[in-house]
Amino acid sequence: MNPRVVLIGPMGAGKSTVASLLATAWGVAARDTDNDVEDAEGRTIAEIFVDSGEGYFRTREAAAVADALATHDGVLSLGGGAVLDPATRELLAGQTVVFLRVGLAEAVKRVGLGVGRPLLLGNVRSRVKALLDERTPIYESTATMVVDTDARTPDEVASEIVAALAREGRG
Repeated sequence: MNPRVVLIGPMGAGKSTVASLLATAWGVAARDTDNDVEDAEGRTIAEIFVDSGEGYFRTREAAAVADALATHDGVLSLGGGAVLDPATRELLAGQTVVFLRVGLAEAVKRVGLGVGRPLLLGNVRSRVKALLDERTPIYESTATMVVDTDARTPDEVASEIVAALAREGRG
């Protein structure tokens, strides 16, 4: 069993929103691995980071992604840092993976002051820039398709994905 599509990208790219729209369009379920981790832990990601550290969270995240890839056939949205794990990138090989690309200014606008986003403590703009600089090449190398989200509504982004996958016979 494989997900219909896997969405990757940084915080603020709109992965959860677009996943929901795609799931509705295709009549399938949407699943978010960040929610899976929170549900399994009984606490928020911010609490996990504070109480147990980023390393612990990344281990739980990798397990949640592996489980979702093996058991979910709808639309799957991954947390922004999930693709940092080489084993996760290996599992994504052969999947339909869409990178929702967002620029720095738009990402900062969308995430606001980083409430509940533990990696954004401090100067939000500089942290978002550092994360984008670090992760964008990984997103690009992992994705089978890249969709720009700047100055576009989630509906426009979802429509582009639906149309592109239909053209490829995967929609």
